[in-house]
Amino acid sequence: MSALVLFVSEKVRHDLVAVLALFACLLTGLTTPAAAFSGLADPAVVAVAAILVVGRAVELSGVAAWIARIAIPARESFTVRLSGLLLVGAVLSAFMNNIAALVITMPIATEIARDARRPPATTLMPLAFATILGGMTTLIGTPANIILSSVRQAELGTPSGFFAMTPVGVAACGAGLLYLTLLGWRLLPVRQSAQREARPSWRVFELTAPASMPLADLLPRLRAGSVRLLALLRGGERIATHSEARVDGGDRLLVVSRRQQWTAAEATGLVADENPAVVREAVTTRVVVAHGSFLTGLSHEAVRIRSGERLHVVAVGPRAARQKVPLATLRIEPGDQLFVRGRPADLASFVGRARLLEIDRVDPVPVAKRRAATILVLFLAAIASIVALGVPPALAFLATAALLAATRLVPAEDIYRSVDWSIIVLLAAMIPVGRSFESSGAAEIAATWLGTALAGLPLFAVIAALCGVTLLLSIFLNNVATAIIMGPLAIDAAHLLGVDPDAALLAVLIGVSSDFLTPIGHQNNLLVMAPGGYRFTDYARMGSVLVVLVVIATASVLSLRYG
Repeated sequence: MSALVLFVSEKVRHDLVAVLALFACLLTGLTTPAAAFSGLADPAVVAVAAILVVGRAVELSGVAAWIARIAIPARESFTVRLSGLLLVGAVLSAFMNNIAALVITMPIATEIARDARRPPATTLMPLAFATILGGMTTLIGTPANIILSSVRQAELGTPSGFFAMTPVGVAACGAGLLYLTLLGWRLLPVRQSAQREARPSWRVFELTAPASMPLADLLPRLRAGSVRLLALLRGGERIATHSEARVDGGDRLLVVSRRQQWTAAEATGLVADENPAVVREAVTTRVVVAHGSFLTGLSHEAVRIRSGERLHVVAVGPRAARQKVPLATLRIEPGDQLFVRGRPADLASFVGRARLLEIDRVDPVPVAKRRAATILVLFLAAIASIVALGVPPALAFLATAALLAATRLVPAEDIYRSVDWSIIVLLAAMIPVGRSFESSGAAEIAATWLGTALAGLPLFAVIAALCGVTLLLSIFLNNVATAIIMGPLAIDAAHLLGVDPDAALLAVLIGVSSDFLTPIGHQNNLLVMAPGGYRFTDYARMGSVLVVLVVIATASVLSLRYG
């Protein structure tokens, strides 16, 4: 119960909560020291890690971005382009990491909104939801699917097939995409017009004072140049900006403006670090730092160093305006906005490697055809071996990941970086915790209570209830933790109710992935929050109807199939 409270509080990292829960089980005798580390050897954990490596290779090959560009029509209506975008996002997320699918398609979403003279908010949240929906359709769509397959093997003797969830997943996904395309985006509040959204974004940067002058004389020039002073910096320290303050030559001014820094410098008589004439073909792009980026925790200079001096950060987003510290001391965090300048080809290559979500400018990642073809062949061979030969997913994808590493088709530095280790730790810790939940009898008690509450109801209502309970639990818990708890419980309840266990397990699978009511339910929801300008309640505004549609579609398909 304490672990559930910590999961819900969001004040402690989910992976740390899982480890604490594991130690609690050890101290209370619910699990043994030998069993405590069994999660590390569980095939589900190995499969998730290997799939993340293989998916990263597909992402870096550029072929997924190329497919997205080809599949989405460029000269059709907004509705047609939006439907194509959401379909591509869903299909990509069925076979690769949800975040990777969002990284690839997010720039196209912004472009579609801009071309239709609409705010990015009309396309970003629908795209985030579409990439979540797509994860319901295959075994490798989400880590939770792999976990539930492992639960099925433990409880029923055999794991789930690669496409076992596809019929119900496609039905739920199809209903969701239709809603998002025709109605969902219309429910989002428009807080500013499309014309205002088309204006340049606010950017924070530093300018240098060329000579000494009273601050009172400089402030009117800043206002006239559409520049607002945030802080006056001298020797890396903030100094007071009272009415009698003076600006010395060489002082740095932290400012915010919609203008590019060299334009702002020219208008105010200050000096910008960036000279646009140095590289005439260079462009500036606005990006969001995604979870898992190797830039996290580093300074902005890391972009210049890691790109081989080809790119550099010329401005940053709103977090710097709140911090009001020298940009050189600011460390990059997930969700930060960066304005990066360089040649289009260099930007296209670096954005994918660094897990940056490009918002305002789109340059497709160049596709090395032979390399991309080899990666795709290995990826499809892994899927074929699972479907046709019955090879365990952990073995198939681990072998594929090893081949990709051995042939250097995925960069050495990306092999371990592509794995979300917080998910691996969460899985490895929660698996023995989930087993103790069952072995202690707690799962049986919960299943009996659930079976009593659902007794006598038609199969449609039973499936809808299981899906709904799982969905509500996943709002408060990580979806992996929810899958570990609800999987065995649903199978036990199915036995008590005389329902096919697969129907109950698939209802849980859909419910676990239906994170549409809050921005914290899924990383993709959180990543589009700032670029889309959303508020917390906006997710429930559009997601509540989607949740109902998903539950109805799931209950309809499963009751027909298993009734």
